[in-house]
Amino acid sequence: MSEFFASPFFGVVLCICAYAAGLWINRKTGSPIANPLLIAIAIVIVVLLTFHIPLESFNQGGDLIAFFLVPATASLALSIYRQVWLLKRNFLPIIIGSAVGSLVSMGSVYGLCRLFHLDEVMLYSLLPKSVTTPIAMDVSAGLGGEPSITVAAVVVTGIVGAMLAPSLIKLFRVGNSIAAGVAIGTCSHALGTAKALEIGEVEGAMSGIAIGISGILTVLFAMALM
Repeated sequence: MSEFFASPFFGVVLCICAYAAGLWINRKTGSPIANPLLIAIAIVIVVLLTFHIPLESFNQGGDLIAFFLVPATASLALSIYRQVWLLKRNFLPIIIGSAVGSLVSMGSVYGLCRLFHLDEVMLYSLLPKSVTTPIAMDVSAGLGGEPSITVAAVVVTGIVGAMLAPSLIKLFRVGNSIAAGVAIGTCSHALGTAKALEIGEVEGAMSGIAIGISGILTVLFAMALM
């Protein structure tokens, strides 16, 4: 069994099966709290702990799944292309919205880290939590943070954003699809964008645009801190 657990096939199959189970539970419950990715993460953790499978063995296949992270993010360009006329018409508000969202995200992290007296490594690890994983890891490493902490923060931020986005849109009565999409993409990157696509194509497209813009702006803001 140890040879099976150490093969790339095991990690790939476990990820696919866990996510399929998450999707099934999400469809059955119909609740945004039952996020498929969150459920998949829980299932993988339980399996690894129950069968005492080393993380290194799981990563033989898990890394193959992670390899598709960048192409999957890039595929969001399709929805952006379909709504390019909206981008041209609302370019300035989208840029300003993404900039404000990025500043609030980084500013809140800075303020809370100072409030709770966290060290510089933790601060720099958490600063890029609201941008997509590849960008966040590079920003964290460049600032002197710990990329593994950054990845965890990015995942948690995305899952929370995806779960709460529909409720927050209703709570604050956000009737503008462009504003809703920019807000989701800026604060909860690709995971939030997946939920935005479920809400509507315009929301999904604007969220995808916000991912790229907020990612660039976060890099620029981070450079100012170096």
